[in-house]
Amino acid sequence: MDEPAARPLRVLTGVLILLVVLLGAAVVFLRGQDLAEQARADDRRAALDAAGAHAINLISLDYKTVDADVGRILATSTGLAKEEYTANAGKLKSTTLKNKVVQHGVLRATGLVSMTEETARVLVVADVEIRWDGSKTPKQERFYRWSMDLAKEKGVWLVSRAVQVV
Repeated sequence: MDEPAARPLRVLTGVLILLVVLLGAAVVFLRGQDLAEQARADDRRAALDAAGAHAINLISLDYKTVDADVGRILATSTGLAKEEYTANAGKLKSTTLKNKVVQHGVLRATGLVSMTEETARVLVVADVEIRWDGSKTPKQERFYRWSMDLAKEKGVWLVSRAVQVV
């Protein structure tokens, strides 16, 4: 007897359940998209930060802390760049110590050129003030621009190539 009246109610209940399930699936999908985009943004920021830190390491040297300074350069590099820095570390240390060099670098800008999951290319702009303790030579300012290639190793971005650009 009541079956014809109950039928539209069952259909309406079924439609509402279907809508709730679809809405839930849409929320889960969109949240996943948000998380994936946030992860990509975080990775871009990490690559930019790594290139900027490497640039500052390259131009911030002090004869009093030269071993630690060179250590930071090596710690933020990999591949051919690290091989080159390692090969030149002795000369850099001796020149820095002999001339009592004090360089203080300032990062001005970084910009992402390209990126994959494992590589990135970043343009870096930094300036440095150089002085020589005990010398009458006036301070000098120098301005650096690099194109840096980075590689992700064990989740960490490291500079594999740094080329000065004009």
